[in-house]
Amino acid sequence: MSVNIKEKIARRAAQEIRPGQVVNLGIGIPTLIPDFLPPDLPLTIHSENGILGAGEITLAAKADRNLIDAGGAYISVVPGAAFCDSALSFSLVRGGRLNLAFLGALEVSEQGDLANWIIPGKFAPGIGGAMELAQKARRLIITTTHTTKKGEAKILKNCTLPLTARRCVDMIITELAVIKVEPDGMVLTEIAHETDLDTVLRLTEAPLEIAEGLTTF
Repeated sequence: MSVNIKEKIARRAAQEIRPGQVVNLGIGIPTLIPDFLPPDLPLTIHSENGILGAGEITLAAKADRNLIDAGGAYISVVPGAAFCDSALSFSLVRGGRLNLAFLGALEVSEQGDLANWIIPGKFAPGIGGAMELAQKARRLIITTTHTTKKGEAKILKNCTLPLTARRCVDMIITELAVIKVEPDGMVLTEIAHETDLDTVLRLTEAPLEIAEGLTTF
């Protein structure tokens, strides 16, 4: 049976959300996470363009053209949602009001450094809110493919691309593994059913400590 890689990552990431949390979902894979949450789970989704109580992505044909998320996708809002300007929205971020943020990545270092906004020589609109979210969310989880399209490792000893923030990542979830970033290094806690330990280690440049209770997902 074929596996949708992005959906697998999003499904596992959804398990990290706890009732009552205020959560920010970055562009890309994080936007798929709501599809795998229990419908009765109480939480508040924050969008840095000024929405507190963002809902699911909607089809353009049914969209309210006044409602978009920070990535430009049409969305719905939940009952009781609030709207504010970007200054207040980022005051919430900078004030440590976000329990959890999910972001994508180009590279992550073994120290938890994050590079996710630009590849030199390629166009990028700017670093955006990722710099603030990476530093100020109480917990940061990276959702990304384990390697690049060329098969090169994304989880490195040291990042080679311009950094978004230093020592900010708490956990990495890929289609192959779940890795916790601890003060003294990375700990491999789970591997996917479709892979094996040797493959994960071969495709990860950063050294990994193997958790005693290593499980599969």
